[in-house]
Amino acid sequence: MTTTSPHNELRIALAELLGTGALVLAIVGSGIAASRLSPSDVGLQLLENSIATGLALAVLILVLLPVSGAHLNPVVTVFDTVSNRRDRRGFIRASTVIAAQVIGATGGALLANVLFGVPAALSSTDRGGAGVLLAEAVATAGLVLVIAALVRTGRSAHLPWAVAAYIVAAYWFTSSTSFANPAVTIGRMFSDTFAGISPASALPFIGVQLVGGAIGAALALLLFPRSSASRAHEHANPPSTHP
Repeated sequence: MTTTSPHNELRIALAELLGTGALVLAIVGSGIAASRLSPSDVGLQLLENSIATGLALAVLILVLLPVSGAHLNPVVTVFDTVSNRRDRRGFIRASTVIAAQVIGATGGALLANVLFGVPAALSSTDRGGAGVLLAEAVATAGLVLVIAALVRTGRSAHLPWAVAAYIVAAYWFTSSTSFANPAVTIGRMFSDTFAGISPASALPFIGVQLVGGAIGAALALLLFPRSSASRAHEHANPPSTHP
């Protein structure tokens, strides 16, 4: 996010609201569809859910990258703000973007409920346990590392497919199914369906996501010191993200 005029700030917030909402719509909606189409096969449900999520994520990043950087994730927004040493105004803009992401995520989950005729209710799905929380920290660290690696080495054009591929893979190699996104986690509380998460589980998830994001950011800064060339490329192609 390199622009500062009120008009551009509104465009960025709107893009993040709509993008995060569409992402959660894809996650929750495909989860509901999968549970109905394959009611007796949880593995197939997860496959269907992960593929739909990955495809939607790739498209959203491709479309919104020139507008807002397609963060769609508070962890990525915080990393972008801190790593680029934004001033006080920059942190205020980041707060606005994060609020837009959370509102969008909640709206996306509620819209999915309406589209599939699911009653509005908070999720009752418990996603607890030390292994699950560790998995969520690992998933978020990996996501931030993938994004930062590409941005800091001038390869932002690869973000859509790389981030989508990582998230689809992380669905399967983590026991948490890789939420890796505080806004998405909040949104998924509002659907008592396949992709939901109970409010009691959401808070620990968000905590470990923040820790994982910090670890991923630290690794990125160590592994990929940014050159002047990559700075110029990033200015033209702002960073992006996930789930």
